[in-house]
Amino acid sequence: MKKLLITGATGNVGERVIHFLKNNRQDFEILACYRSEKDKARLSKITDITPVFFDFEDIDSIKLAINQCDILFLLRPPHLTDVKKYFEPITHLAKKSGLEQIVFLSVQGAESSTLIPHHKIEKLIVESGINFTFLRPAYFMQNFTTTLKRDILEKDEIFLPAGNAKFTLIDLNDVGKLTTTILTNNELHINQAYTLTNQEQLTFQQMAAILSEELGRKINFKSPNLLNFFIQKRREKVPTAFILVMIMLHYLPRFSSTPPTTDTVEKLIGSKPINFREFVKRENSSLKSPSS
Repeated sequence: MKKLLITGATGNVGERVIHFLKNNRQDFEILACYRSEKDKARLSKITDITPVFFDFEDIDSIKLAINQCDILFLLRPPHLTDVKKYFEPITHLAKKSGLEQIVFLSVQGAESSTLIPHHKIEKLIVESGINFTFLRPAYFMQNFTTTLKRDILEKDEIFLPAGNAKFTLIDLNDVGKLTTTILTNNELHINQAYTLTNQEQLTFQQMAAILSEELGRKINFKSPNLLNFFIQKRREKVPTAFILVMIMLHYLPRFSSTPPTTDTVEKLIGSKPINFREFVKRENSSLKSPSS
C-alpha cells in the first residue's frame, strides 16, 4: 500500500486534495501533515487519514515524515522565501530515503519566472534526480472567497494594483481532482509538468462585472499605485510579507504577456474546468453582503 504525504493538509489546496483522495477507492494511505496541536485535532476528526507532524522549520520532523511515505505532495508556505534554507534539506532527505516521487504545487509560468521561489524549488527538485511532477495552476478563483472577500463584502470593491492585465483562472476543486489523479496514478506522470487553467483570460474589471451581475450589486474594481496599495493594506494590518506576495501576484503581470490557457485539466480528469461565472454562482452565498 502506497503512502501519500500531503503537506499543507489544513489549507485550501490540501483540504481539497484530501477530500478527493478519500473519495478515490484505490489502495493507498493518506498521511496528512500538521504543525500545530490545533491542526492535529482538526485532522484527527477526519476518518481514513493519519496525521503526521511536519514543520518546514523543524528538520527532524521533516526527516521522520518523509521516511514514512512513498510520494510527497509538496506545497510552499507563502512566508517561506529562502528556498535554499527550507527546501534544499527536503530534497536531500527525500533522495536519501528513496522517496518514489515529489508532486510539487508550483505556479503558472514558474519555468520562466526565474525570480520567484517556485522556479528555484522546481530547479532543486530536478537537480536532485528524484522523480517529479510539477503542477502549475493559474490564478486561484478561491482568492475571491479568502484574501479578497473582506473588500467585496464590506466595500463592494476589488482593490488590487492589477491594472488591465489579463489573468488565467482555475478553481481549487479542479486542482484537487487533478492532483488526486496524479497521486493515484503517479507512474503515468513521472517527470512531467502541467499548467492548469480553465479557458478564460479575464481582467479584474471583467471579473468585477461578473461578480456584479451574479451578486446583484455593483462591485467596483480599483487599481491603486503601489504606494497607496501598500499603505492601505498596512492600515488593515496585513503583514508586510503578504502584501509583497499580493504585489507579485497582481502587479507584475502588468508587465508580461497574457498567460496562455491549456486543456490539461479536461484531458486528465475527463471534464471541463469550471468558468468564473460558474464559480461565483456556486459561492454566491459566501459573497453576499450582510445587508443583502
